[in-house]
Amino acid sequence: MKLRSSLTLASLLCLACGGNQVSSADSAQRAYLGLDPAIAKSMQLGFDGFNSATSANISPQSVAGAKSGTLTVTGQVDQGASPNKGMRLKVGMTGYSDGDVALDGGSTVAITYATVTDTATQPALGLSLRNIPNGTFSGTLLGDFEMSGGLTGSVKLDLAMSGQIEDDGTGKVRRKLGTTTVTGKATSGTAVFQVNLTL
Repeated sequence: MKLRSSLTLASLLCLACGGNQVSSADSAQRAYLGLDPAIAKSMQLGFDGFNSATSANISPQSVAGAKSGTLTVTGQVDQGASPNKGMRLKVGMTGYSDGDVALDGGSTVAITYATVTDTATQPALGLSLRNIPNGTFSGTLLGDFEMSGGLTGSVKLDLAMSGQIEDDGTGKVRRKLGTTTVTGKATSGTAVFQVNLTL
């Protein structure tokens, strides 16, 4: 999957720097970039849950990180014959990593992510699908992710996303690659970034 991303530093006020906490614009960007692949995976797990649901509550949908850990999505989806559906999902991570993160020309850092285990307070992913299967979707992702390893502390995402959906050839719904935009902000330590990506 190709990712085109742009992160613009909105503010960086390092009040308590030290250790391997986020203490610079560079490390704050890495904290966010390590979650980029998980955003796309979370969206797809939501679609997988929608495709397999027989009631409002979807069964937990999980996938392994490229390097370690597990990403799990739970929640509810709208039922019925309408071509328009909503999904209200929770995103959980345990020891999750998609591999080392590096900025252009920079050294790499290994970051592992986790969320709280209580699904009621896990990061929330809301998706609205229109004109299924070949239509559009929009959504939001809001919540906190804890970091360990090369960076420690937390990163808070407040994102909006939209794009196109399509039939995968078997009657199931999937994102249409290259059409998804993600905008919003990522707060890591005392740094706040405006986010603008295409998936």
